[in-house]
Amino acid sequence: MTKQSEPGIDTLKDTVARALRGAVEGGATAAEAGASFGTGLSVSVRMREVETLEYHRNQGLSLTVYFGKRKGNASTSDLSDSAVEETVRRACGLATYAAEDDFAGLADPDRLATTIPDLDLYHPWSIEPHQAIELATEWEAAALDADARITNSEGATVGSGAGCRVYGNTNGFLDGYRESQHNLSCAVLAGADGHMERDFDYTVSRVPEELTGPVAIGTEAAKRALARLGARKLTTRTAPVLFPARLARGFFAHLLGAISGGSQYRKSTFIPDCVDTQVLADFVTIEERPHLRAALGSAPFDDEGVATHDRRLVDSGVITGYVLSSYYARKLGLATTGNAGGVHNLVVADTGKTYADLLADMGTGLLVTELIGQGVNPVTGDYSRGAVGFWVENGELQYPVNEITMAGNLQDMYRSIAGIGNDVDLRGGIRTGSVLLEEMTIAGN
Repeated sequence: MTKQSEPGIDTLKDTVARALRGAVEGGATAAEAGASFGTGLSVSVRMREVETLEYHRNQGLSLTVYFGKRKGNASTSDLSDSAVEETVRRACGLATYAAEDDFAGLADPDRLATTIPDLDLYHPWSIEPHQAIELATEWEAAALDADARITNSEGATVGSGAGCRVYGNTNGFLDGYRESQHNLSCAVLAGADGHMERDFDYTVSRVPEELTGPVAIGTEAAKRALARLGARKLTTRTAPVLFPARLARGFFAHLLGAISGGSQYRKSTFIPDCVDTQVLADFVTIEERPHLRAALGSAPFDDEGVATHDRRLVDSGVITGYVLSSYYARKLGLATTGNAGGVHNLVVADTGKTYADLLADMGTGLLVTELIGQGVNPVTGDYSRGAVGFWVENGELQYPVNEITMAGNLQDMYRSIAGIGNDVDLRGGIRTGSVLLEEMTIAGN
């Protein structure tokens, strides 16, 4: 493709600036716009045959205009002059129908980023389709050939994407950055005695050279599926529970939802008005680290152009602040925390324990390897989810278990954290090791 067909940051800046000028000329008292462009390749192989091969090319512009306290928004995937002009007209027209909202508007000028650090987020992968097919075929074969009991596959995939994004507003902010993300995954099924079990493994990184090797991914997927064969049911009981690192991310994601501005303003959270309140075990510390180099959650500014910065969200189990955009910050009488669009690299401090240490500390209990369903009530904190895993005795895995339900309440669960492992999973925006809980109800037979 030519450079003309692949707009870079400067081209996107021109597009955003053009939209903002048009909005002001159309009578808007303020405006903000974001533009992005990206390309990518996706390949999937199933049972040693190519199943899909896709090339992606995405671009877009989103414009929000303010006429006093009335807001209008319009977007387009066409970045031509005429399409931008039409988007401006649409946004301005919609604003005339909107109700006034005293909290609507741009981020405060003194909160906007003034310097844009290079966070090393852009590492394009010059992989050709035939090379991606070879990789996917290689790691699916590693899984299929690992054991005769691996009888089927949901496929192996290769995904690669890179692009850039720009944000600007009429308070004088206009900047952007480039980024990339690549991933490999494999899911297979193991069968024995008329029973089938499925499991998977994956790797994701902004840097292609840091992806886990395909053979290792395929072999691990097969190993996990095989380990689940012969699963038993448990009788109903209470016992300690260990979330491995790849599931512990979701455990802390519920906390983020609870301290978000929208949840706090609407009181639709199990921990309302919780700043300076002990919510987690007193040794738990959680920080936001937006500027970690090449990390998946890193960003120099948020979706409103507000500068991102390091901060501590949980200090010795105490909530120190909420996760706020400008809109909900105003509703709560607070200041934005630079979290329009979400958090950027949540880092949960470990307690110096290895994964093996946590198993030993648990002694007898449940190691969860998969959660099923969405049985979490964000308002009450009630937690009830189907689960698959392993029963553990004397710190050693005894046998796989399935068809069980784990139940509790998030308030109790956060306070009952007994340890956090140093086996940190870096494959997402929440960085945490395994988490051991003192006790949960496990419903079975």
